[in-house]
Amino acid sequence: MSAYSFMDVTASFIGPGAVFDLGSGSGSSEEGITVSMKEAKNSMKLGIDGEGMNTLLPGNSGQITVNLLETSPVNKKLSLAYNAQSASSSLWGKNVIVIRNSSSGEVITARGVAFQKLPDRKFAKEGGTTAWIFDCIKVDVVMGEY
Repeated sequence: MSAYSFMDVTASFIGPGAVFDLGSGSGSSEEGITVSMKEAKNSMKLGIDGEGMNTLLPGNSGQITVNLLETSPVNKKLSLAYNAQSASSSLWGKNVIVIRNSSSGEVITARGVAFQKLPDRKFAKEGGTTAWIFDCIKVDVVMGEY
């Protein structure tokens, strides 16, 4: 039987004026990194007689959420990138995020990546987490095998 470990996961953020790691060792919270597709790949229409038609939809857009501990130094790096990129539309949405699992060989590449917004900030009794949400125009996934 195979085993999974977040220690095998690397993630890179590459964009105008910014290159740094988001994976293991970056201060990720237990929630880690989530990749979700934005749209369905299929649309189905049914006729009145019970016959049907499937339609392959072209979209590959998605969303990536990176959950970091409040004390992660990556929070500052991301906020600086957000501030710099939001100053000009020529810099906006030009990021790339690549996530790899060296154990399984899985590779996820997101292009046309833009910050959705600055994360909510909470100052409470105990330190929490910071969720960075990115909208991605193209997300290509090649799942691995254990």
